[in-house]
Amino acid sequence: MMDADLDVHHRFDRALRGYLARVARAAGVGPESCTVDLGTPASAYIALDWRLGRFPGRDLALLWHEEHGWSAALDAAGGQDTIVLAYAEVQDVLPDPRTVVKFLAALRAEDHSAGRPDPRVLRRAGQHEELIERLA
Repeated sequence: MMDADLDVHHRFDRALRGYLARVARAAGVGPESCTVDLGTPASAYIALDWRLGRFPGRDLALLWHEEHGWSAALDAAGGQDTIVLAYAEVQDVLPDPRTVVKFLAALRAEDHSAGRPDPRVLRRAGQHEELIERLA
C-alpha cells in the first residue's frame, strides 16, 4: 500500500471510530460496544444493552454500512444469523447521532415510520476521503 493510501486508511479509521463512539454514547453504550470493518464497503456494529419486547431472547444491535447507512438488527444468538429488522429512513449514511437514536426509539415503540424493510443505496462504496471530510 502506498503512503497516501495508508494515510487515508488511518484517517478514515480514526474519523469513523469517533463518529461511532458518538452514536454509541447517544444510544447509551460506550465505544467498547463498537466493532469496525474498514474494507470496501466499510461497515460497523454497535452492540446495545437492551432488547425489544417482541424478541425477548435476542439482543438488539445497530449496524452501519457505508452504502446503506444505519439499520437495527437482532444479534446472532446460539448459532442463529443476525436479522435486520429495519433500515433507517434517512437521506444520509452519516446522520447526526440523535437521528440514529430517534430511529431506535421509534423501533422500540413499534413505530415503523422511521424505518424501511429494504436497504436503499445512499452512496457508492469507496472514496473514503469524502467520508473523512464529513466525519471531521
